[in-house]
Amino acid sequence: MSQIVDVHYFRGRLNAQEAREKDQLLYHERVFDDILMSSGVTTHYLPLKSGNRPWQEKGIDVWLALEAFEMSFYKRFTVLVLIAGDGDYVPLIRKLNAIGTRVMVLGWDISTVNESGYEFNTRTSDELMDEAVYPIRMDRIVDESSDEDVVIQELFVPSRSSGNIEVEELEVDGNESGMDIDSRIQNIKEGYGFIHRNPTNIFFHFSAVDGVDFNQLSVGDNVRYDLGSNDRGEEIAMNVRLIGE
Repeated sequence: MSQIVDVHYFRGRLNAQEAREKDQLLYHERVFDDILMSSGVTTHYLPLKSGNRPWQEKGIDVWLALEAFEMSFYKRFTVLVLIAGDGDYVPLIRKLNAIGTRVMVLGWDISTVNESGYEFNTRTSDELMDEAVYPIRMDRIVDESSDEDVVIQELFVPSRSSGNIEVEELEVDGNESGMDIDSRIQNIKEGYGFIHRNPTNIFFHFSAVDGVDFNQLSVGDNVRYDLGSNDRGEEIAMNVRLIGE
């Protein structure tokens, strides 16, 4: 029941030459960038630093904290959602609380194994969760949810394997013929709405609704629509019809 108005992604990463030498890393990073861009996410990158130790992120956490505080201060955000696990962000949360911006922390406690067989554990700081107004343990929600849970399904990008390279895909609901695409209503506004579609939801106007009054539609309703375009060439939903469950 909230509107997301800004999304930002911060990361340190290798330069192009070094990434290309690391088994298709450059390609995978570009695929991930495509996913972020198509979803309207603003990216912030800093080069990884090396020395006598392995590559490390330097300064990216400070940059994130400064941007988060500045935007919250000037734009008066109601809630800032922080997807991070580092306890270094505790001062940021306290500052945001002081200016009236509530903070939600999405914490992930997960274990992964790299290509060399070494296990790495990611843990969210307990102190970080304690400071948040809305602490949410995402790993528990995922583990305890049904495979049919739509919210959980939409947290992840579909993928398939192609040879030895994993290729990420931006999948679109239904077909691309422009006829009889089934989905559900994601959002309803005054006189228009949006239907769920990956990677971005598709717009429909009240005049495009068939067989039922626009005011009878609700979020979550299953609908069938045709793929059309407006005068700017943007894809929109046409002939939107309400269908059964």
